[in-house]
Amino acid sequence: MEKLELIKENAKKLKLDYLDTNASKVVQDADGKSISYQQFLLNILEEEMKLKEEKAQARRLKNAGFPTLKTIEDFDLDFQKSITQRQVNSLSELEWIDRMYNLIFLGPPGVGKTHLAIALGYRAVEMGYKVSFVTMNDLMHCLKTQEISRKSKGKINKVLSSSLLIIDELGYLPISREESNLFFQLITALHEQASLIITSNKGLEDWTELLGDPALTTAVLDRITHRCELFNMSGKSYRLAHRESFFGEKPKEELEKD
Repeated sequence: MEKLELIKENAKKLKLDYLDTNASKVVQDADGKSISYQQFLLNILEEEMKLKEEKAQARRLKNAGFPTLKTIEDFDLDFQKSITQRQVNSLSELEWIDRMYNLIFLGPPGVGKTHLAIALGYRAVEMGYKVSFVTMNDLMHCLKTQEISRKSKGKINKVLSSSLLIIDELGYLPISREESNLFFQLITALHEQASLIITSNKGLEDWTELLGDPALTTAVLDRITHRCELFNMSGKSYRLAHRESFFGEKPKEELEKD
């Protein structure tokens, strides 16, 4: 067997994916540029590390479960003025995750709560954090069925092992007393173990009605708001203001401006 084939075979056994795929190119480049043995080895190791990080990031992104990808750069601060550029820049640095702070985005539908939550989650994935995204409705389903469903159990295990959990749409659908208790147990398990981002259309004063028990609600809020930044995001719906018509018609708001 030729030496090049042996290199590729051993690289595969050692899971050196870059060398396995690019052995011929690596050798040719080394011959053509007459680089030192040390530089030759360093180049291979750097490419292996780069490839492993790319694969790790792809796994983190897949495991996060984002319904769609949103970025900080695409967030329209001219439309949503309830949060400043300075605040967004500070949140993007992710120090709040290291310090186990939580974020709560409150406001009506369409004001950018989910966009900002996903964008910060995506930034966290890029920076190496384990992130989980789940709607409140799906979270309740997984919590209730984790003992009988491997899929639900796997999702909850990912949630519990995450550095950042994003709970979207809390308050959009009613929950039972059993679900409220399960939610409290989850929040207790994650308290000072992970950071949370929660989006909700209900103010904190309305969470008692949602959870159905004043004492339980107080306990939940006590844990979530212990270290927390709260953002009240007001304004019109971005989606309605920027809706697209199948017939190519302008939204009513634009027609009124013409």
